[in-house]
Amino acid sequence: MVIGAGHNGLVAANLLADAGWSVVVLEAAASPGGATSSAELTVPGFVHDVGSGFYPLAAVSPVIRRLGLDGHGLRWRHAPLPLAHARPSGPGPGLAPAILPDADATATRLEMETAGDGAAWSALMAEWAAVEPALLRLLFAPLPAVVPALRLLARTGPREAARLARTMLLPVRRLAEERFAGEGAALLLAGSALHADLGPEQSASAAFGWLLCALAQRVGFPVAEGGAGRIADALVDRLATRGGTVCCGQRAVRVVVRGGRAVAVRTAGGIDIRARRAVLGAISAPALLGRLVGPDALGPTATADLERFSWDHGTVKVDWALSAPVPWEADVARQAGVVHVADDLDGLTRWAAELATGHLPSAPFVIAGQQSLADTTRCPPGAATLWAYTRVPRRVRGDAAGVLGDHDIRGSTTRRAAEQPAIGGHWTGEAPTGPAPEPWLAGFADRLQARIEAAAPGFGDLVVDRHVLGPSGLQAGDDSLDGGALNGGTAQLHQQALLRPLPGWGRATTPIAGLFLASASAHPGGAVHGAPGAHAARAALRSHRRCR
Repeated sequence: MVIGAGHNGLVAANLLADAGWSVVVLEAAASPGGATSSAELTVPGFVHDVGSGFYPLAAVSPVIRRLGLDGHGLRWRHAPLPLAHARPSGPGPGLAPAILPDADATATRLEMETAGDGAAWSALMAEWAAVEPALLRLLFAPLPAVVPALRLLARTGPREAARLARTMLLPVRRLAEERFAGEGAALLLAGSALHADLGPEQSASAAFGWLLCALAQRVGFPVAEGGAGRIADALVDRLATRGGTVCCGQRAVRVVVRGGRAVAVRTAGGIDIRARRAVLGAISAPALLGRLVGPDALGPTATADLERFSWDHGTVKVDWALSAPVPWEADVARQAGVVHVADDLDGLTRWAAELATGHLPSAPFVIAGQQSLADTTRCPPGAATLWAYTRVPRRVRGDAAGVLGDHDIRGSTTRRAAEQPAIGGHWTGEAPTGPAPEPWLAGFADRLQARIEAAAPGFGDLVVDRHVLGPSGLQAGDDSLDGGALNGGTAQLHQQALLRPLPGWGRATTPIAGLFLASASAHPGGAVHGAPGAHAARAALRSHRRCR
């Protein structure tokens, strides 16, 4: 029995079916996919990715590769170049940093901005290439990953392994300061690090930035032809060929535990579905352990740890249907599948600080996706789609720009704070001391759009329609995106590896026999690579063999 038909749940179900198990997947939504789904969110003929949109980790994931999803209709497509950084202000658009398909071309472009940075980029990418196979095996392995760690150590030697560990643990700003004289490469690294909930000054942000930049350089940022939902479609099709079943519209409300073992799953309709061998929860750790299991079965220590579980930031996401491609001032941005929008590295630090203090950012860092550049099936000829998101605090204390106040969510006004009541409370539900701040969503989406307009003058004139999802809307579509959190919990060091999802865990097993965590809340965390689902499936298979 698998709870949740996101990509991790479907990966787990497929691996169990491969082992000969009879598998049923329960999904609360009307269709499978979770954050890997797509729909005509704006106007007919324009296909948008509802959640995730780009899949560099899927391109290198051994889990995804071994499933052979190309045999079930999945096709990967690439934009002319993977990544560019657009600066609304600052150096001229001709100097926009970008990762080009050829590593030497990337180095040449960075050298044009700052002498010496091209060679420094080549050296950093060469360092990654030397350790990538061993490092990726370590990343995707279940804990304790003793054998992959020993292989990495054998490849590098103790001294180089220590240097690699230091580099991975650096704040991304420090990595940029040590390696580069200019800001172009720093923006590529820092913008990539900020795909997770890490600021430029936080430890291990260098690891995330280096990882994504290196993957962009080597495998690009591929998209699924026809929309992200094709990933789920391929997984469902593969599962069906092996006798597995996905039941949508079936919300799990309780994991039935008897004698310390998970024996069934109760649905919202009051039906208990027996689990003969195991229950795998491909939902968030708080949802599985806190809501579906509960403190009586979980025990006081795990319950106390669960109360301290750290989510990542919330999210505001906007999709646009456009009459023509985005008119970025930077030529490289017009060809890039992913475009980061920020003025400079200090601006990224200010953005992270505003999030940390609970304020809606005054100049949001925007991660934009131009899927229609890679996949012409997404929209009519000559038109374009744009997908973009930025992060917001889980609890809002105010607006850093001091302009957003209470207004109809259907409007787009941005009135002065003096005219409006103060912002405060949580995004989801009604705050005890006042209205939830989601009524400011349209105004904040205007702010995000203005950031794009500043880097692409005339953008607003091309908008046919737009669709805005705030934290509540994202969670309504996928309950695991709690408050708009994208990564199943923070990526910061205090909740990684053996500390994920709770101290001393680090594996898919739980204190309940026969119950396994298969979501991004488990190691190695978020993004579409399938490792949490695979780890849970293999743990369930091992446990069943031991029981027999």
